[in-house]
Amino acid sequence: MATMVRTTFETPAGRFGVLATEAGVRAVLLPSSKLRRSTPRAADPAAEAVAAHAATELREYLDGERQAFDFPLDWSLAGGAQRVVLETLHDIAPYGHVVTYGELARRSGCPGGARAVGQVMARNPLPLVVPCHRVVAAGGLGGYGGGLPLKRWLLALEGATTLELPDATAVSSPSL
Repeated sequence: MATMVRTTFETPAGRFGVLATEAGVRAVLLPSSKLRRSTPRAADPAAEAVAAHAATELREYLDGERQAFDFPLDWSLAGGAQRVVLETLHDIAPYGHVVTYGELARRSGCPGGARAVGQVMARNPLPLVVPCHRVVAAGGLGGYGGGLPLKRWLLALEGATTLELPDATAVSSPSL
């Protein structure tokens, strides 16, 4: 089993975290996550380097200085149809653009449609990097594991207010 390390960092949107192995980032922890200080403890210089690199890029993104990430991903927490949907989202939703749950379901060939995609988004281990905040409902913002204030803040950070969002007024304020 790969050694996993955790690092946390402060941003304008709160305390975030990264779980990484030497293979790549395995999870991004949002401020609403339980950022336990006690685990994992194991030190692995390669995993620590990945985590530090990812934390720097994520902080730059949340400071409005970066639009894409170049650190490696460890997809081991996502498998099967979940991974297909997450990889499709990663490929089709660039910075500042949104996609509906239904469109993501169609483009990823997800059985069960929009509701199934919503379930996948709720279990996304790599939020921000696999941008589930960019997935919106046909008639509004939809949900977000980090909370709707954070989703609105992220979409405003990316300038998504200029897009044809179903509920554009919901993302007009960048404050949390």
